[in-house]
Amino acid sequence: MSLRSMLLEDVAQLSTSDAEVDGRLITIRAADTEGHRSSAHILLNRMYAGRGYSSVAMPDAEDGNRLTLIGQDHDVTLGTITIGFDGSGGLLADECFHDCVSTLRSEGLVLCEFVKLAIDDNTHSKRVLASLFHTAFIYAHEIRGCDRIVIEVNPRHVRFYRTMLGFSVLAGERLNCRVNAPAVLLALDLADAAARIGHVNATKNSHAAAERSMYRYAFSSDELSGIVSRLKRRDER
Repeated sequence: MSLRSMLLEDVAQLSTSDAEVDGRLITIRAADTEGHRSSAHILLNRMYAGRGYSSVAMPDAEDGNRLTLIGQDHDVTLGTITIGFDGSGGLLADECFHDCVSTLRSEGLVLCEFVKLAIDDNTHSKRVLASLFHTAFIYAHEIRGCDRIVIEVNPRHVRFYRTMLGFSVLAGERLNCRVNAPAVLLALDLADAAARIGHVNATKNSHAAAERSMYRYAFSSDELSGIVSRLKRRDER
C-alpha cells in the first residue's frame, strides 16, 4: 500500500478505500457532497450517451436506501456505482423483474442491487471497476448484511459478469424502460464472492491467482480490515 493511502486513514471521513492503478492512487469515496454527485452524474450520462442509452438522474442527496461510490484520481472521477438496498419502496429491478426479485425475498434473502455503473473508457477500466465493486461488496455484505446482489445488464455484457465476477442469470432479456434498452437480470451470492476473494488472497503468488477473474484485483486481507473499519465509522455518523 502506498504512503498516501496509509495517510488517508487519518481522513476517514473523506475516503473509504484506495487502490493503486498503473502507479496512480485511485481513491474510492462516497459521493456525499453536491460536487461528488455532480461528477458522478456527468460521467454516468456521458458513458450512457456513448452507448445509446437514455440519460438517468442522480439523487439530490443520499439516503438510507442507497449509496453512490466514486473512484477518483485526485479530483478526476474515473468511475461510479450506486448500491440500492431493499426496503419498503423495493428495488429498481422490481420495475422489470418483480417476479424474480419477489422469489428471492420469499427465500428470506437480504437483497441489494448495483445500478448506475459507469467507468471512464480512458482509464485502466478493469482495476477501477474491481476497486469500486469490491468496496461495494464490502459495504453491502459486511456493513449492511446483504446476502444477494441483483444487477440488470445489457445482454452483450452477460458473459463478462458471469465469467469475471461469478454472477448467475436469473431471468432473460426484458426491456428496461429507464434506459430504453434490453436487460438481463443477474444475481451474485455475496458469501460466494467473499469466499472467492479469500481464495485469491490466500493464493496470491500461485497459478490460481492468475485465473481470468476480476477477483485477482481484490484488496488484500490487510487492506480489507482497514476498509471495513472506515466504512463502519462512516455508517455510525
